[in-house]
Amino acid sequence: MGKNYVDIENDHGETLRYRKHVNGRGLVAHGAKVHPDARVEAGAYIEPGAQVAAGATVARGAWIESEALIGPAAYIDANAHIGPKAAVGARAHIGVRTRVGAGAHVAKNARIGDDESVPPGGTVATDAKGLHLAA
Repeated sequence: MGKNYVDIENDHGETLRYRKHVNGRGLVAHGAKVHPDARVEAGAYIEPGAQVAAGATVARGAWIESEALIGPAAYIDANAHIGPKAAVGARAHIGVRTRVGAGAHVAKNARIGDDESVPPGGTVATDAKGLHLAA
């Protein structure tokens, strides 16, 4: 059946070991916590110290950086990037190729569209249609 992990060398010459998540086969670094009920699709990366809650989905090509928090039932779409120490609330939706900056916060139930950007340290809340609300 093949090995259940992959070793990847980072920019500093260190080798990091990623295991293939049981639900979706995406890569989860040693030290990251991903609930078994979360889905991490093949081609997605979860870095050390990140946490992904139950029912969340991390789509193909998405990248969750170190110490980021992904809430229950959140959806991180294809090729999205969640910066270090960023937080995505429960049931939030992050669009395709969207970038959430380091330390940013996306409120629960927020909908961030495709190709958008949340600045580092920023806070975003939206209504059900994705219209931004005053913070």
